[in-house]
Amino acid sequence: MPDRTAGELLVERLIELGVDTVFGLPGDGINGVIEGLRKHRDRVRFVHVRHEEAAAFAACGYAKYTGRLGVCLATSGPGAIHLLNGLYDAKLDQAPVLAITGMTYHDLVGTLYQQDVNTDYLFQDVAVFNQRVMGPAHVVNLVDLAVRTAIARRGVAHITFPLDLQEWKVGDDERSEHNVARHSAVPPLLSVRLPEAAQLERAAGALRGKKRIAILAGNGARGAGELVEQVAERLAAPIIKPLLGKDVVPDDSPYATGGVGMLGSRPSQEALAACDALLIVGSSFPYMDYLPQPGQAVVVQLDDDTVRIGLRMPADVGLVGDARATLEALLPSLPENRDRAFLEDAQRGARDWWHLMEERGSQDAVPMKPQVAAWQLGQVLADDAIVSGDSGTVAIWAAQMLRIRRGQRFSLSGTLASMASGLPYAMAAQVAHPGRQCVAFVGDGGMEMLMAEFATCVQYRLPVKVVVLKNNVLGMIKWEQMVFLGNPQYGVEMTPIDFVKFAEACGGRGFRIEDPMRCREQLAEALATEGPVIVEAVTDPHEPPLPPKVKPAQAVHMAEALARGEPNRERIALTMFRNSLDEASYPASPFGALARIVRRLFGARRRRPEVSG
Repeated sequence: MPDRTAGELLVERLIELGVDTVFGLPGDGINGVIEGLRKHRDRVRFVHVRHEEAAAFAACGYAKYTGRLGVCLATSGPGAIHLLNGLYDAKLDQAPVLAITGMTYHDLVGTLYQQDVNTDYLFQDVAVFNQRVMGPAHVVNLVDLAVRTAIARRGVAHITFPLDLQEWKVGDDERSEHNVARHSAVPPLLSVRLPEAAQLERAAGALRGKKRIAILAGNGARGAGELVEQVAERLAAPIIKPLLGKDVVPDDSPYATGGVGMLGSRPSQEALAACDALLIVGSSFPYMDYLPQPGQAVVVQLDDDTVRIGLRMPADVGLVGDARATLEALLPSLPENRDRAFLEDAQRGARDWWHLMEERGSQDAVPMKPQVAAWQLGQVLADDAIVSGDSGTVAIWAAQMLRIRRGQRFSLSGTLASMASGLPYAMAAQVAHPGRQCVAFVGDGGMEMLMAEFATCVQYRLPVKVVVLKNNVLGMIKWEQMVFLGNPQYGVEMTPIDFVKFAEACGGRGFRIEDPMRCREQLAEALATEGPVIVEAVTDPHEPPLPPKVKPAQAVHMAEALARGEPNRERIALTMFRNSLDEASYPASPFGALARIVRRLFGARRRRPEVSG
């Protein structure tokens, strides 16, 4: 139809490509596209967020939880700029996202006009595809290539659209001689890549004769979890999971030993320290100091991106291909490791670890320990629940305490580790999976950044449940100041917010949990409540987020921070002392060395005579 505008053409093409949801915020710089969404609101859903950053996070979460393209939209200038943080989240976690932004009038670009930001330059680093629409005849070609590129390269595609060109109608511009109409293919085609047979045999040969084999299974192994378990059975290998791969193989798998790194588990760390072979499946876990030492183990790495082979440690054999297809081809030639001692040691360690987590999650101390809220939440989640985490100490509690079961999903901002992603992720999960239980597990610091999105949940009747750990402090930063640098905390305290009243003010429901003995009961009640809910779990700000093993330097820095004027030093020292007593009989506990050093140094400082004057 000749009266269709370029903005409408863009929306129609997205619908033809299978897009059913767009997250965004209207503005005059994008209103031509918004009109296209209005005219086709029966075929595509527009979710009006309160902040463009949330739109990008939601698009990323939508892509992660569906495997399809996530789409976000923002106006020119500040609106487009606000998208960037969520788009970098998608870039670093390899989620396919299309971002559509407005731009000032095409003939005023670069003249310092109102909201004149060259968004195609702005998005140059974050996007794998980044182009400006030049008129109606340009739209279909550009949209097709943008969508194909985002999906094929699992990254961000960006289209920016001068606001006046959005209103141009078909025929207002002339198609060039070489721009043949309807030449562009609609469906983005995906291919399954397999390594050569010789490489598969090399990989099997590299693992032959090895007795202490470990598997590191990341987000790239998604959809191949049962094959990873079959490989683990054949190789008698424990499965270790970076946080983005937490739900790739469930925590209740007999082969899973939990996470890795500061947010990981003791048996995982011990397995990596002792293995003589490592199979990496779809992971570029960044913290190399937690991986085997150079020369310690034979490394076989499987990834569908050639660039990532050998990224974190040298790979003796690299397998470039789709995880599922490659593992299916590799399995028949893998050697059977009949020596199961290494796996059985790791399994005993995993049982000890989960016993310790249950102990931490069942404490009756007041203020309530954050581990209690995390553990008890895991006990009452639906079998198909989708849990969205956030950055900060809450990520540690989620990584260590939430025991994800088969059929459940979990994600968060992984490599970017951005705060404030949890609620938009959960919102996107609920839009994509309206019949499933969708929970945001967040800290009060991250929640306060984008808490207005709870009103979005109310507006669209999304029954998202938000569990907020409230301790009135930026906890991760506080402990980093102390443990990494030996400095007292500074600039991290926050004015308390009543999240229950906020939930009610938005039109939702609110619950407050302060009694650890009622935590499970109240969480179950909140999850069963209709509509959007915020649960305010009041937790102890002095509970340290411990890694699976405490390094001596970390313990010394903690003691130095306490001795140099940490304002809460007595409460922190007392908390660690009590925790060390409570966990004295648990072999997986890392508390001993840290508590001893802190008690000794802190005690010595208190005994030092004061000098007057």
